Amino acid sequence: MAGKRLAIIDDDAAVRESLVWLLDGQGYLASGFDSAEEFLACPDGGDFNGIILDLRLSGMSGIMLLEKLAGWPYCPPVIMLTAHGDVPHAVAALKLGALDFMEKPFDDERLLERAEAAVLRDEQNRLLHGRRSKVSAALSLLTDREREVMQLILTGKLNKQIAEELTISMKTVEVHRARVFDKMGVKSAVELAGLLASQSPSNGGKG
Repeated sequence: MAGKRLAIIDDDAAVRESLVWLLDGQGYLASGFDSAEEFLACPDGGDFNGIILDLRLSGMSGIMLLEKLAGWPYCPPVIMLTAHGDVPHAVAALKLGALDFMEKPFDDERLLERAEAAVLRDEQNRLLHGRRSKVSAALSLLTDREREVMQLILTGKLNKQIAEELTISMKTVEVHRARVFDKMGVKSAVELAGLLASQSPSNGGKG
């Protein structure tokens, strides 16, 4: 069942239970929460592969929860549900990273399609998040001087030019370059540039 865990956050018990029943019947492992606060108290909230979230909740609203989730290191894809849909709320939800916005009453087949899309997006996002975390960890190992050398490497400067700019010997530049490549797990400046480009948010979103 790994990779198919869904959280259902809705204060309407009938809707929540029907969604859990529907999703469980399709091979998902669905867990129901009657409030945003109950979900936030769940220690493994970030381990879900998708979240189905009602906009109107007692206590913290769905939009407020979505704002909190946007600050998580990794947030699973979110499908927003509401019986009171309007354009401003839809825009707000999508800007905060929601995968989709559906109005109640919703079509079961449509919801199942979006649940599957959430799981697939989660798989892609987790791979990207893992790569970014690995690159961030590698960057943290670089010394200040190695970072300076790396930035100049990325501008296309040769060892001789880097040595002149930093007022150090070419031999020292060669040592720093080798250490940068080793710590970052690359073999060339082109590979290094590609690796760092993968850190850009434009290469993938949260939800």
